[in-house]
Parts: sequence; C-alpha cells; structure tokens
Amino acid sequence: MLADPPPAPVGSLLTREAVPGLVWAFRLHHDGRAEALPIDAPIEPSHDGRLWLHFNLTDVRTRAWLANMHIPQLARDLLLSNDNFQQIHVVDNCVYGVFSDLVRDIDAATRETGFLRFAMTERLLVSGRHQALCSADATRRVLEGGHRVGSVAALLEKIVDEIADTMDRMADKIGTDIDAIEERVLAEDTGSELRKNLSRMRRTCVRLHRQLAGLRVLFHRLEQKNTDNLSPALRLQAGKLAQRLDGLDHDIVELHERSRLLEEELRFKLEEESNKHLHALSVVTMMLLPPTLVTGIFGMNTKGLPLTDVDSGFLVAAGLLAGSALLAYLLMRRLGIVK
Repeated sequence: MLADPPPAPVGSLLTREAVPGLVWAFRLHHDGRAEALPIDAPIEPSHDGRLWLHFNLTDVRTRAWLANMHIPQLARDLLLSNDNFQQIHVVDNCVYGVFSDLVRDIDAATRETGFLRFAMTERLLVSGRHQALCSADATRRVLEGGHRVGSVAALLEKIVDEIADTMDRMADKIGTDIDAIEERVLAEDTGSELRKNLSRMRRTCVRLHRQLAGLRVLFHRLEQKNTDNLSPALRLQAGKLAQRLDGLDHDIVELHERSRLLEEELRFKLEEESNKHLHALSVVTMMLLPPTLVTGIFGMNTKGLPLTDVDSGFLVAAGLLAGSALLAYLLMRRLGIVK
C-alpha cells in the first residue's frame, strides 16, 4: 500500500495554479504596506513580504488544497475541522487556533456567531471561514485603505481588534436602545413590544459575553505561557489584547444587568397596572352584589311579596336597588377599599 505524499511547500502550491476557494490574498511588504493579490491567478513568490490567504472552507477544493500545505499536522487538522469552540495553540513555530466572530450580512453585522480558523507562521497567515465574518472583512478593508502591519502577528492582532471593534459597536447600539426604552418606561409607556426588545437585547448581551469570555481566557492563558522560544514575528501582544477584551466584556455585562433591571421594572409596572384593573373590577362587583340580592328577592315566585299591589312598587324597588349600591359604596369608602 502506497503512503500518502508529504505536504508540499506553500511556495510550490501557490505557483502551480490559481488557489481554489481563495476569498482574498494580500502580500505584506517589509515596510508594512499591504498589496492585494489577484485570486484567479497563481501567486508569484517574493523575497519581500509575507502572505495572508483567506479561504472559503465550504469549497471542497479548498480543503484538498489545505491538506497539502507544509504546516504542522495539528494546524492542518484544526483548519479542516468543525470544532466550534475557541482555542489557540503554539507548536513548531506555528500559532493556530479558532476565534469566535459575528457573521456579516450584506451591509452590517448580524447577531449570529461564526468561527474564524487560522494557522500562522513567520511568513504566512492562512485563515478560513464557513460564513462571511465581520473581523476578516473589516481587516481586508483597512488594509486596502492603507493600514500598515509590521508582521504576521500584527495582522492577527488587527483581526482580533476588529472582532472587539465589531462587538463594541454592537454594544453602543444596545446601550442607545436601552436608553430609549428607559425613557419610555419612565414615561409610563408599557407597550408589549418593550419586553420583546429587552429580551432580545439580553439575549444578544449573553451571546457577546460568551464570545468575549472565551476569547479573554485564550489570551490570558497565552500571556502566562513561556513563549521565549517562539520567533519574535509570531509573538502576540496577548496582555494588551486581553486588557482590551476585559474592558469590553465589562461593558457588555453592565448592559446585560441594565436590561435585566429594566425588564424587571417594566414587569412590576405591568403587574401594578393589572392590579389596578383587578381592583376596579372588584369594586364594581362589590357594588353590584346588594342590588343583585334585592333583584333576586323581588324575582321570587312566591306569595306575600311586598309592593306587588302598590302602584309605585317599581319605583320603590328601584330606589332600594340604588340605595343598596350606594350603601355598599359608602361602606367601602369607610373601610378604605375605595379612595
């Protein structure tokens, strides 16, 4: 039985033909300038610069191409896996892992979660996703706008920064919406859509907190690891990234707490309003009980009923009805049931 051929060097794979499933590619020159490369043609090797290759992992041809890359086996396996939890590893001068990100719609971020898989060496960053993600697309746009990165590690840090920026913008939007709902609640507006909106915001905050908590843990662990044997070009500023994520997560937790307290206040107002309605209904019921008793007495089909032979009997009975209701009302006023 023939053994599988060894993985090929990246350079030889790039110069053979157009890379399948490539979403975009950049060459990062030594001066930090990013050069966009065509994705429908072979990528020429260059002594000046490093590469960022971003792939659509739903393309079957892409998976076959990545399986032949000359990177550590563990990194290749993670790129091609379906693991849906955040992780980061360091092995043989290669940093690889999975980051959680928000899925991008045509014009904005959604609340759906996606995952960015990556493997990074000194001269190459390979990333892939199954759905369009906000951070990768934002990083592409800033590179096209002239942003400079000094190393492949700086490029990965920029991607993490864009993840935080996307969540930060979503947190600002949630905060603005919560302020608007709080104004309506203070104005005694208890519309049914308010609780739905608050529930949706709380759910979004929980998702963002879950993503940020996992990402924070990764960089805190990486900061505690001994990375002295790692090439300087691969060393991430884990402490700086962790500090940024810590502050953002704190803001998200505060927004979640605000939305929870506001939802409780809204629920109390709705309960108070319901109690007022029930109280009014109880008062009306108690006022109608004595007239109902009088009506029941005069409605009995028995001999000897009073006022049956009196011409003004109906008026007297009506007076009894009104008087009994008034008596019940005065009694409730005296007892403090009605104010």
